[in-house]
Amino acid sequence: MSTAPTVRTLAAALGLSRTTVSEALRGSVCVRPDTAARIRAAAEAAGYRPNPLVGAVMSEVRRSRNQMFRGVIAAVDLDEAERPPAGARFHAALTEGAQKRAGELGFKLETFLVGRKGVTLPRLDTILQSRGIQGVLLLPSWATPDFTKLDWSHYAGIYADYAIEHPALHAVCSDHHRSLMLALARLRTLGYSRPGIVLQQHQDERLQHRWEGAFTAYQRNHPEIGTVPPLIVPELNEGAFTKWFRKHDPDVVLGHSPEIISWMSAAGARVPKTHGYFCLNVTMADRPCAGLDLHPHALGARGIELLIAQLQRNERGIPQPASTTMIPGHWVDGPTLRTTA
Repeated sequence: MSTAPTVRTLAAALGLSRTTVSEALRGSVCVRPDTAARIRAAAEAAGYRPNPLVGAVMSEVRRSRNQMFRGVIAAVDLDEAERPPAGARFHAALTEGAQKRAGELGFKLETFLVGRKGVTLPRLDTILQSRGIQGVLLLPSWATPDFTKLDWSHYAGIYADYAIEHPALHAVCSDHHRSLMLALARLRTLGYSRPGIVLQQHQDERLQHRWEGAFTAYQRNHPEIGTVPPLIVPELNEGAFTKWFRKHDPDVVLGHSPEIISWMSAAGARVPKTHGYFCLNVTMADRPCAGLDLHPHALGARGIELLIAQLQRNERGIPQPASTTMIPGHWVDGPTLRTTA
């Protein structure tokens, strides 16, 4: 079996120093263009494949003397004015899970903000390349994200949300459809026979209607739970909710905002005595309530694991095809539901 070419063997064959060969292969301007071209041609002919983590590792080891360090991973967040304020709690929990898992695996996670109060994507591209950062974890975005201005030939990427198309990358996200189907089945065992769901239109659209799809599919296959139509509006407000609530009389309301509990009370409901409330994402709730834990810590950790696996396999660029890893949420008991049928 032939030995894989290294910087050392290339340097010996070309009669150059290892430093010169290494600098040329990293694209340093310190090497004369003709010499750099000769080195790159020789490396390609020999089938040389660099380990892109080595430079970053050695640099950090020299600075920190930490022999466990293996590289830096960038967590990229978009500065979005439209994002609901409660989303910050979900982002913080996801980032915390990613940071903890990265540390356990010998990596350091650094967060970069892109947008009005942060850097531009071209500037971020320059920063990542200059620092040798090649693992990129993209945090969930409220609007349709577009990260095509990053040169993905240098990076492995994971999107921590349902799907991304610009570019299409591997993704890790909650299994919203399965989670809601399981929750509806359990609500049924608690005696709730007329569930209703309340959604902001964009919040459901960005998940490709997973919430609405699961709810209507469950209704169709379980006619005994009633046919309360989903309330899906561009902007959720008390007026629209109260009109829907009084007309259709759901005995349990599923939604994202615990503010709905106050609207239910104002409309004559007594939660949980006469009606129930079930939060679709308890991480975003500002008060105790029953609902779904969508596991943001686990999503962040799994995203890091998938990203590091790509780095270790020396995979860069846009995958063909991209895959999605889903993690189901789990039921959380709370004071907004009765405990028995």
